Amino acid sequence: MNKARTLQAADQIALSDALFEAQPSGALWWPERQVLAVADLHLGKAERLAREGGALLPPYETTETLNRLDAEVNRLRPRLIIAVGDSFDDLSAASALSEEVVRRLERLAAGRRLIWISGNHDPGPVSLPGSHLDVAVIGGVHLRHIAKPDRPEMEISGHFHPKAHVTVKGRRISRRCFVVSGERVILPAFGTYTGGLDVTDKAMEDLLGPGCRVLLTGKKIISLSYAQLD
Repeated sequence: MNKARTLQAADQIALSDALFEAQPSGALWWPERQVLAVADLHLGKAERLAREGGALLPPYETTETLNRLDAEVNRLRPRLIIAVGDSFDDLSAASALSEEVVRRLERLAAGRRLIWISGNHDPGPVSLPGSHLDVAVIGGVHLRHIAKPDRPEMEISGHFHPKAHVTVKGRRISRRCFVVSGERVILPAFGTYTGGLDVTDKAMEDLLGPGCRVLLTGKKIISLSYAQLD
């Protein structure tokens, strides 16, 4: 594997004639249509783990995730927000949202469209503002939770929580990342308490075509070819 490191900011993603901008936060911005997409918020994960007798995590992840989402919305002013699946850690977590969180989601939807894409953690609709779809198709781009490698269509998805490792000047960096392969984009998890799957894992092999690159999130976007990863 080539270990040469040439790091550069490169936030643009082209799907046919559509041009997107990867945000350091993990959100995806479509300037032409003023669409903001985020994946895998997993709101309520701490509540779900506590309910099931799992690890007790500080119950602030929903507030932290929404704070970061609010910051992107206030900065970019989208007309449409699309949450690309697994927005809630399960349906019970969605039902257990506090009144404050519900009000925040209502404010988020005020004056714009909000689409919730069904995920494997939240397969059904919840009683919140917005539309609930399995797949949203906008300008020929399909937004769904889990990528369909057998379908030759422009696609934006989530689900895998991709992350990547790279060594620069002797220092190993591990970050959440966008995966761009052909006309497919896999978004990083936006939620605070979300793990990640290394993009070199065999589970992602069918989704990675020639010329695959990853866009590391952080203070700025860093674009790398698949061959440059550890």
